[in-house]
Parts: sequence; structure tokens; C-alpha cells
Amino acid sequence: AAMLRALRRRWDGYKYRFVPWLALNLRRKRRTLRYVPEISQDKIISDEDVFETLLKIFKALFINDFSRQAHILALLPEIKCKYLDLLTVEQKQSKVNSCNHQSRRVFSPEEVLFNTLGFSITRDRSSLVSAGTGVFVTKGFVPKGTVVSMYPGTVYRKHEPIFFQSLGNPFIFRCIDGILIDGNDKGLSRSVSCSRRDQLGPFQMSDESWLTAALQNPLAVGQYVNNCSREKAANVCYQEFDVPGYFPVELKQYLPNIVYSHDIESHPRCVVLVTLRDIKQGEELFSNYYTVVN
Repeated sequence: AAMLRALRRRWDGYKYRFVPWLALNLRRKRRTLRYVPEISQDKIISDEDVFETLLKIFKALFINDFSRQAHILALLPEIKCKYLDLLTVEQKQSKVNSCNHQSRRVFSPEEVLFNTLGFSITRDRSSLVSAGTGVFVTKGFVPKGTVVSMYPGTVYRKHEPIFFQSLGNPFIFRCIDGILIDGNDKGLSRSVSCSRRDQLGPFQMSDESWLTAALQNPLAVGQYVNNCSREKAANVCYQEFDVPGYFPVELKQYLPNIVYSHDIESHPRCVVLVTLRDIKQGEELFSNYYTVVN
């Protein structure tokens, strides 16, 4: 009984990130650990910095998609005026004399990311043997303490059913408080993520494009970031972020997370990946699947 209690305490000490992966790799000697003194310190940057970064890139994506936002702009005239003013400023900076926003160039999401934050990322074959897909910085430079990616998927609270979705699923991320995010883009997980259960009238409250090859939010590739090793040290860290109630409704269409139970009133949970050091063009992102909270 004492041995079982000791094992239970050891198990509970692991505020583990990826449930199936941890179960398969717990006994491996080559695992790496990230130690956090307490839950409140499981953040690399402040929530305000995360908020400002998401706001900046989402606004840029919205302006780039302006011609496709007619249904939102028709219902929110004050929003239309705000973004028309932003467009006017952008056009002046770009030395574009035309006031017709439809004549402006439409960039790809990856180009918007580079033009806004100074880098772009993409999915490609990992540099680790047998690791499958990884995530690379393909252009630019990412300073330390920067939001470089987001972990997409359906958000499950502790009491919500995820058993069948979890079978053979290596993409289930566990938050410190027990909330789970299923970042699998195949099978039953995909069907749940495509449900649009959180849509509010004409307003799309989350982004489903991460389930496709054509991403609307270029940051939504965090589920493909591989675990670090002794040879490949972690250069990014997961950070949980609750989207505040005052987050602009017109920008929620870029949040790559949908809640499983739409009737529960709470702040949507997101997980971002933050750089632990400067990352140069061509480098692959590596995280740490083990987090120990004392």
C-alpha cells in the first residue's frame, strides 16, 4: 500500500502534457524534464504579451481578408469604420493612392505573419529520425519570449467524454488544471472539431482551417512541434492562455480552438508556444512534453 501511494504521488507530480505519449515513454531513460516551482510560474511571458501578439497578428489577418468580411461588417458598422481607418493608414504607409480596399494586394497568411511579426513557420519533415512531421522557422528571426505558434484543437473539461477520441491519439495535450486539448486532425477527433458548436449567429467563433492544408491562421501548427531530446534541446515552451471576454468578436474566427460544450460560459482556453531563446531561419521547433510542478 505504501508503495502504491508513493507511485501515485510520483505520478501526480507529473503535470504531464501529452497523455498517450507519456504513457508510452515514461520508462525511457532519455526523457527530459522541465521543472516549474509552482503553477503560477508556468508562464514564460505575461498574458498581456500573449494577448497583444494575438491581437496584432489577428488584426493583420482580418485586414488582409477584409473583402471577405462583409457579413460581419454589415452587422457591426462601428467595426467597419475602425478597420477602414486602419486600411487608410496601411495604404498611406504602402504609398497606395487608391482608396478602394478591393484593389489592394491580398497576401497569403504566411506572408501576413512575416510582415507582422517578422517570421514565418511551416510544417515539414522533422530533422529527428522517425519523428514524422515537424515545425520549422522558414523565414525571418524569432526573438526570445515570442509567441511563435498555437496548439489547435477541441477543448475538453475534466468531466467531458474524450475516451474514444483518445484511442491511438498522440495529439492530446493536458493543461495543468486538467483541461485537455485534442489536436488530432483525423478520425473522430476531426469530426468533433468540425462541429461549429460555438458559432454565434453569423459570427464564426473559432478557426477550423487547421484541419486543412490551407491555414487561415498560420500559427496553428503547434500540434506538430516535436519533443526535445538530449541532442535537440527545447527552444519553445507551452503556455496556457485564457482568452479574455473583451477579446474582439470579429477576431475570434482566427482562434484555432473550439470548446466541446458550447453551453458552458467560461473563457476559451488556448495554448501558445513561446520561444525560450532566439531562433533563426531554418531551425526546427522543439518543446518539452514533461513538466514537473512542485
